[in-house]
Amino acid sequence: MLSLFFLTLLSSVSAHNLSKYTLANSYRNSLVPSPYPSFQQWQALYSKEYLSATERDYRESMYDRNVKKIARHNAKVNTWTMAVNQFADMPKAEFVAKYLNGASAGGYNNATHLRQKNYNWTLLNGNYSALPLSVDWTTKGAVTPVKDQGQCGSCWSFSATGALEGAWFVKRKALTNLSEQQLVDCSTAQGNQGCNGGLMDYAFQYAMTNGLTTEAAYPYNATGPNACKAKGLPVAVKATGFTDVPTNSQLALMTAVVQQPVSVAIEADQSAFQFYSSGVLTKPCGTNLDHGVLLVGYGTDATGLAYYKVKNSWGSGWGQGGYVLLGRGATYNGNQGQCGIQMDPSYPLV
Repeated sequence: MLSLFFLTLLSSVSAHNLSKYTLANSYRNSLVPSPYPSFQQWQALYSKEYLSATERDYRESMYDRNVKKIARHNAKVNTWTMAVNQFADMPKAEFVAKYLNGASAGGYNNATHLRQKNYNWTLLNGNYSALPLSVDWTTKGAVTPVKDQGQCGSCWSFSATGALEGAWFVKRKALTNLSEQQLVDCSTAQGNQGCNGGLMDYAFQYAMTNGLTTEAAYPYNATGPNACKAKGLPVAVKATGFTDVPTNSQLALMTAVVQQPVSVAIEADQSAFQFYSSGVLTKPCGTNLDHGVLLVGYGTDATGLAYYKVKNSWGSGWGQGGYVLLGRGATYNGNQGQCGIQMDPSYPLV
């Protein structure tokens, strides 16, 4: 994980020098365009604390730079908006290192999958005309509240639990909040690496053998892998298998999510995604898969833009209450889909 080292100011800084430092910071804050919060307001809102005045000065300069980038974007006509959020004091490299370390060695793109041979391609006769115009599992009660992975590359575990929670709801009409920390700590034998990355298929394999307990029984702490503490805990959900959806196919992915929420991988390292706030994200965002998320539906907005609805794991303060709408259709990376969403989908069976 990227580490940043900051020099500390001498404790003997004179009152005169401190006044000059404060004045300089006030001037810099005056450059933050309206209506965006000043750095001090943002710092208070997100309870940000820094180890030294030097670090604070550095973070403020990053904040100013990011706010101006957001303001420039929002001043133009776009299909989506950007907003100041918890990542506003980070340069891109640090953001990527802390939050997008989500694929195990080799990445999603090069993963060797444990493919199951039970994909129901005959569902809906495999054609677009048989698909519903829209699907949204959040309105059906199949999706737990948005969670926050923190500074841990465990996105894969949140994608996997979300898919398992959805599958269990579809089968039993009961929504159960499952433990990401159990996957972080206990699925290393399947190939996952805790906060250093993992794959949803490996998580499903673990859930087939061991099952998962609830979030309440094994709460998340954003560290690990730690020693596995699952022994003796009640099993809430156990997978019976999993299915890798045919890759690079909009029809296959839409057909799959009609059945249940689906684990997908995307590239999420662009500023448009980092500061996404609302609307349909249509800017090219790459296909270097680095982030596991949950596909919960699809639809078309009021302007006619087709989208996929995706649940993220960066808290409800990011995006549209923790969700993002990604452009859907051949316009976006062809068969690979916007941000590569159609490249590596899978879902569990329960």
